[in-house]
Amino acid sequence: MKKILLVEDDPNLGLLTQDYLQLKGKFDVVLCADGEEGLRAFTKQSFDLLILDVMMPKKDGFTLGKDIRKINQDVPIIFATAKGMIEDKTQAYNLGGDDYITKPFRIEELLLRINALLKRAESTGRREDKQSVFKIGAYDFDYSAQVIAINGTQQKLSTKEAELLRLLCLKQNEVLTREEALLNIWHDDNYFNGRSMDVFLSKIRKYLKDDPSVEIINVHGRGYKLLVN
Repeated sequence: MKKILLVEDDPNLGLLTQDYLQLKGKFDVVLCADGEEGLRAFTKQSFDLLILDVMMPKKDGFTLGKDIRKINQDVPIIFATAKGMIEDKTQAYNLGGDDYITKPFRIEELLLRINALLKRAESTGRREDKQSVFKIGAYDFDYSAQVIAINGTQQKLSTKEAELLRLLCLKQNEVLTREEALLNIWHDDNYFNGRSMDVFLSKIRKYLKDDPSVEIINVHGRGYKLLVN
């Protein structure tokens, strides 16, 4: 059963949407009444899709979406708002939203959009889950075997080194946020796990030093990027 986080401050609309999606869509729907409650729920549980109301007290939907994207860049997000201005739509997509629906909306339409996004995410996830061999410049990285090789020389990686390098490879030339890496691998983004990850990154950089076209850079305030020129 797919799990959905619904953050909606209108109690009537929230309960109506929750009941419909659980009955008709057969989803497990967690309902939160404001952005702060929604963020707490997201950090404690795993969700397949998010529906975020934009105009909410304490933390609006756009701010919540921005905070969530620092943690997870892939989970599908649908923004819902009473506004229909083009500026709001632009902001929704710029913040990493996958879809946008204007209130009042038909719940049947929302269900169609949810199913479309989940199908797309599932297809992408299947491709990523299957990929275990990567080309990194002159290096060959076998995630399953936890080995990187260059010119016939092999380097065995620890499990966490292999998991971290795989995440970097899946986002090659894109930013891998610290929060995403920590939550995916350590399941907690606390200070001590962050320091541990820094040690693993230093080791991975040393393993890749024989190809000058390969570089792992720090992106200030965000995370890391694996660059292959």
